[in-house]
Amino acid sequence: MPLGEPLTDVRRIVVLRANALGDYLVAEPALRALRRRYPDARITLLGAPWQPGFLDRRPGPVDDVWVLPQVDGLGGQPQAPPADQLPEFRRRVVAERADLAVQLHGGGAVSNPLTLSFGARLTIGLRAPEAAALDRWVAYRYYQHEVARYLEVVGLVGAEPCGADGFEPRLELTEADHAEARAVLPPDDDAAPLVALHPGVTDPRRRWPTASFAALAEAVRAAGARVLLTGAPADAELTAEIAARALVPVTDLTGRTGLGGLAAVYRRCAVVAGVDTGPLHLARAVGAATATVFWCGNAINAGPAGRGRHRVQLSWTLRCPECGAPCHHDLYPLRGLGDGCEHTCSFVAEVPPEEMIDEVLDLLSLEVGK
Repeated sequence: MPLGEPLTDVRRIVVLRANALGDYLVAEPALRALRRRYPDARITLLGAPWQPGFLDRRPGPVDDVWVLPQVDGLGGQPQAPPADQLPEFRRRVVAERADLAVQLHGGGAVSNPLTLSFGARLTIGLRAPEAAALDRWVAYRYYQHEVARYLEVVGLVGAEPCGADGFEPRLELTEADHAEARAVLPPDDDAAPLVALHPGVTDPRRRWPTASFAALAEAVRAAGARVLLTGAPADAELTAEIAARALVPVTDLTGRTGLGGLAAVYRRCAVVAGVDTGPLHLARAVGAATATVFWCGNAINAGPAGRGRHRVQLSWTLRCPECGAPCHHDLYPLRGLGDGCEHTCSFVAEVPPEEMIDEVLDLLSLEVGK
């Protein structure tokens, strides 16, 4: 991709990216590229409430996180502080006199005016039609891989991917992460290879049936591996149903670790399998082999690039299974651009368990044979 002219004398960079785990990870290569281009600058992520506890004291491209309050109309802000704190937050950012403000939060209808209000020397980011223009911008079109999208943005100021792995999200583990993982999964539990299954997902349209996960668990166990179930506390009912359906022993770690501990558990796994959600991005970022069920449109935006250690199974469902409405522009997150509908039935249930079983067992044989 073409590179723009770098800035000179950059001491302070603020980056707007205030959403969920997977959203942060697909932006991590761009943040790493910024760090490489501007090694002496302080990079502050204007982010979400979960990020300070996860990123503080963790090696990586971000120096600190300031939690963005709720912004009316800005999507994907999980559990943000109330909107009445926004004026003071904006004053705090303005007082920093940032040299560069980077908008990595959508097409800009709301996020571009917000970014411009920070008073940075230069603003860069994404711009959908009719959104306010930043100083330098890249056209926002939904169907683009997220990693490439954000690398294109930071390329506007001369930041380019960091070496051969510069297109892959990376996450450094800490000793605290490993200790948390050891507390729920002692090291001697690794006598058999570990395969983690992660069924939980925020959007029910990306949910794969529990019967399919149970069949996958049975096949993994028959291949000689130990089956782990992972999930957030809210996934407990889902993982319990899979454990009850599966006719083999499973170890249910649902809700028993934080994100750092979960990352360290995944690092010890031969394979992590599941649906298109943040923890599968997390598994890839710490170096685990993965197999993921994707809706076809989401695979364009967030699927892994390689197939040596990362496999995908695609659902080609383009109409709502319940009412037949065309939803290929509407599945996530473009409500209103197609005919669409409001149903939340699964768009990936059609992926047969046999196809995932084949991919997971192939990865397992490759990983164990190393």
